[in-house]
Amino acid sequence: MAEDHAHPAGHPAMDYDEHEKTYQLFLKLIKYSAIGAIGILILLALVTI
Repeated sequence: MAEDHAHPAGHPAMDYDEHEKTYQLFLKLIKYSAIGAIGILILLALVTI
Protein backbone atom coordinates (compact mmCIF):
# COMPACT_ATOMS: atom_id res chain seq x y z
CA MET A 1 0.00 0.00 0.00
CA ALA A 2 2.06 2.89 -1.28
CA GLU A 3 1.14 6.39 -0.16
CA ASP A 4 2.17 9.62 -1.84
CA HIS A 5 3.35 11.78 1.05
CA ALA A 6 4.59 14.53 -1.26
CA HIS A 7 1.03 15.34 -2.37
CA PRO A 8 -1.40 14.25 0.35
CA ALA A 9 -5.11 14.28 -0.27
CA GLY A 10 -6.60 17.48 1.06
CA HIS A 11 -7.74 20.94 0.18
CA PRO A 12 -6.07 22.16 -3.03
CA ALA A 13 -5.51 25.64 -1.56
CA MET A 14 -3.17 24.24 1.12
CA ASP A 15 0.55 24.72 0.53
CA TYR A 16 1.75 21.41 1.96
CA ASP A 17 5.42 22.06 1.23
CA GLU A 18 5.32 25.30 3.24
CA HIS A 19 3.38 23.54 5.99
CA GLU A 20 6.07 20.85 6.20
CA LYS A 21 8.86 23.46 6.38
CA THR A 22 7.05 25.32 9.16
CA TYR A 23 6.51 22.12 11.13
CA GLN A 24 10.18 21.16 10.81
CA LEU A 25 11.17 24.63 12.07
CA PHE A 26 8.76 24.23 15.00
CA LEU A 27 10.32 20.88 15.92
CA LYS A 28 13.82 22.35 15.70
CA LEU A 29 12.87 25.28 17.96
CA ILE A 30 11.32 22.93 20.52
CA LYS A 31 14.43 20.74 20.49
CA TYR A 32 16.85 23.62 21.01
CA SER A 33 14.61 25.21 23.64
CA ALA A 34 14.58 21.96 25.61
CA ILE A 35 18.35 21.63 25.31
CA GLY A 36 18.77 25.24 26.45
CA ALA A 37 16.47 24.77 29.44
CA ILE A 38 18.32 21.61 30.48
CA GLY A 39 21.62 23.46 30.13
CA ILE A 40 20.40 26.28 32.34
CA LEU A 41 19.21 23.78 34.96
CA ILE A 42 22.61 22.07 34.92
CA LEU A 43 24.39 25.41 35.31
CA LEU A 44 22.12 26.37 38.21
CA ALA A 45 22.77 23.01 39.87
CA LEU A 46 26.53 23.48 39.51
CA VAL A 47 26.44 27.00 40.93
CA THR A 48 24.55 25.92 44.05
CA ILE A 49 27.07 23.20 44.92
